[in-house]
Amino acid sequence: MTTTKTINVTETNYAYTDGACITQEKRGGWGFVLARGEKRLKRSGGELQTTSNRMELTAAIKALEELQKRYPDNPVVVYSDSQYVVKGITEWLENWKRNGWRNASKKPVENADLWQELDALNQALNVSWEWVKGHNGNPLNEEADKLAYAAIPR
Repeated sequence: MTTTKTINVTETNYAYTDGACITQEKRGGWGFVLARGEKRLKRSGGELQTTSNRMELTAAIKALEELQKRYPDNPVVVYSDSQYVVKGITEWLENWKRNGWRNASKKPVENADLWQELDALNQALNVSWEWVKGHNGNPLNEEADKLAYAAIPR
């Protein structure tokens, strides 16, 4: 007798993302941890001439790019400790687009290049966004934080 294992193709993926930056030196890092069932995938990278907000956005973009390659049809929950990222994608983005990538003060939206990348991924995937308090004992958020700091170019 053979048994077959049913694969749940709609299993939710969880992405924990974080960015870090030594602001005065403009050196930053990003990191993410993807969780699907018991599986984990971790990635990180660093950049020069950057900001904390750019690293937060980059972490989310890199996580969603990876999920788009691997599980394009699965729901995704992104956890970020950046209110900038979560509010930006869930509250501010539509107005920015409607206003020609200008903010409420009629100034160009900062990091519009990254927001446009994130918006495209967000629309291509089934994503929900959750803010998680940073440095508050969430193990996967803490891991993303460590990855981001370790990736800052020295």
